[in-house]
Amino acid sequence: MANLEHLALLKAGAVTWIEWRKKNPQIEPDLSGANLQGDNLRGANLQGVNLSRVDLGNALLVRANLSGADLSSANFSKAFLAEANLSRANISVANLSGAILTQADLSHANLIGSDLSQADLRGAAIASANLIGTDLRGANLKDADLGAAKLIRTNLSFANLIEANLIAADLSEASLYEAEMLGAYLYKTELYKANLNKAHLSGAYLLQANLSEADLSQANLSWTNLRGANLAGANLRGANLRGADLKGANLSGVNLQEAIMPNINSLIY
Repeated sequence: MANLEHLALLKAGAVTWIEWRKKNPQIEPDLSGANLQGDNLRGANLQGVNLSRVDLGNALLVRANLSGADLSSANFSKAFLAEANLSRANISVANLSGAILTQADLSHANLIGSDLSQADLRGAAIASANLIGTDLRGANLKDADLGAAKLIRTNLSFANLIEANLIAADLSEASLYEAEMLGAYLYKTELYKANLNKAHLSGAYLLQANLSEADLSQANLSWTNLRGANLAGANLRGANLRGADLKGANLSGVNLQEAIMPNINSLIY
């Protein structure tokens, strides 16, 4: 439970809280389980604070510093976290559904099992974050940086990943059903057994990506760069490969039934 003294200091306002933290840098504030729903914490210094199981639904946390904080099992549903610093925070099994996280820093954060469905993460920095098993259905990740992020078994169905950076990210067995991935950067991305059924990948960069045993049926891969990609055993039934560059790609065991194929020059060196 929250330390009542710490909670009272936070409720007293930003100036009181900041001054107290400056005077007591050795104290790790405990606000666990507190009800802060709808509170205005814009720009608050909550670095390293214990906020596990806290209710911050609809709270205003624009530019707040939550780096290294314990936010496990917290409720951030529809909270405003634009430009907030959540780097290296523990946000596992938290509810961030519908939260506004535009330009937020989530790099190296632990988001295992969290609900980020319908969240707005446009331009967010999520590089090297752990998102294993995270729910990102319908999330807006346009221009987000997910480089080297762990997205194993993550649900990204209907997500907006247009021009997102997914270089060297691990999306093994992830669901990207009908995801918008136009112009996304997927160089050396791991997509083993990923579900990309009906995904929109036109103009995406998939150089040396591992798409072995992935489901790309009815996917739009027109004008994608698949040079050196591993497509062994992938399902490309009904996929659109018009204008795609498949030079050096591994196509062994690929199902290309009813697929719209590129011209022969894009299949040879």
